[in-house]
Amino acid sequence: MLFKPGLNGTAKTAGDGVPDKVTGRGRRRTVWIAITLLIVGGLAYFGWTALEQKKRDAGRSRPDLAVPVLAATPRIQDVPVYLDGVGTVRALNTVTVRSQVDGKLIAVNFTEGQDVKKDDVLGEIDPVIYQAQFDQAVAKKAQDEAQLANMRLDLKRYQQLAASNAGSKQQADTQTAVVAQQEALVRADQAAIDNAQAMLGYTKIVAPISGRAGLRQVDRGNIIHASDATGLVIITQLQPIAVQFSLPQQQITRVNAAVAKGALEVDVFGNDGTTVVDTGKLVGIDNQVDPTTGTLKLKAEFPNGQFQLWPGQFVNVRLKVETLSQATVIPTSAVQRGPLGTFSYVIGSDDIATAKPVTVTQQNEKDAVIAKGIAPTDRVVTTGFANLSDGAKVTISQNDQAPTADLAPQKRQGKQGDRQGGGNGERRGKRGEGSKKHSGSEAQENGQSSGNTKAQP
Repeated sequence: MLFKPGLNGTAKTAGDGVPDKVTGRGRRRTVWIAITLLIVGGLAYFGWTALEQKKRDAGRSRPDLAVPVLAATPRIQDVPVYLDGVGTVRALNTVTVRSQVDGKLIAVNFTEGQDVKKDDVLGEIDPVIYQAQFDQAVAKKAQDEAQLANMRLDLKRYQQLAASNAGSKQQADTQTAVVAQQEALVRADQAAIDNAQAMLGYTKIVAPISGRAGLRQVDRGNIIHASDATGLVIITQLQPIAVQFSLPQQQITRVNAAVAKGALEVDVFGNDGTTVVDTGKLVGIDNQVDPTTGTLKLKAEFPNGQFQLWPGQFVNVRLKVETLSQATVIPTSAVQRGPLGTFSYVIGSDDIATAKPVTVTQQNEKDAVIAKGIAPTDRVVTTGFANLSDGAKVTISQNDQAPTADLAPQKRQGKQGDRQGGGNGERRGKRGEGSKKHSGSEAQENGQSSGNTKAQP
């Protein structure tokens, strides 16, 4: 066999390139295998997670257990029907006490906020000038009365002379007219006396009504005038007191029909909106509707024995218009609302809850009046609707017990705290391993104790 150097060089060069190609293909195959394994592993993990979640949800649902609820039996009773409104407390009488004469205020006989009675003297004005005017009028009358007495004596003489024809009859008639003029003058003097006496009486400022005095407007020693706008004090009558409130115009017919049957009771609530502080009666209805608000004004009167109501106060009012006799009443919490209207869960004899549509006549925060849909012997669910559905089996708890939340997830705060504590301990332990001052075991112990402290609620 002959040796050819050119062929051997070519074969050697080709032999050197074969291992590189084989190595590249092996690397690509390894990468694809790794990617495939990752994808398969990821899909397997997500499938396992979904399966475990489904198992946990199935374990939580526990469809074999009854739903714990509270139930109530309908009541048959007379139910009053109220119309609610918002009103303002107003005093029946409010008087600004002013002086009727001018003068110096020498005395103030009341205390601010004091309850005063009618004709009590609240203040006094210096009476010197008015006393002098009264005395002058009395003296003038006495003078005119003395002249009248003399004129009457002259009249008798003239009449006697005229009867015996010793004197002129004309003179007697003239004297009669003079006496009449003097009598009129005496009557004018009496009128002046009455006027002076009245002005003197006005120097004592008295209370025109019984009520409570407000803040004093004028201090003692000031000159007050009858034309002063402020006056001495304002007296407000607090007992009884009035409340003016409004109702929608749609209730006019209902209110008029109720008024025709007799007096209507009106309740007013306190600041909490639930406590009735006073009960009165309706005393007046306005004769027209307010076109700007579409409401009708009404007025009620209250005794206000404990001074619970104060003028200017805003209050909630309810007007009793009728009473529903022997109505079916259930707790308001038993009335539920769905797409088709109101309904209630009624518990049958086999402890199966059935949703029944009900017609609600009226309701408040506590009770609802049912027109139809509920029988007096039914039991309605009042609490425990979270896990309740139509046809579900229920277990009725006692009235003084709340239904147990055994179908709800359990509290996991402690376990989460333990996990958090362990994680913090491990992290701090790792930091401790790299530390030069502390050993790894000491850092691990410090980390665990810190984690347990955070886990406490």
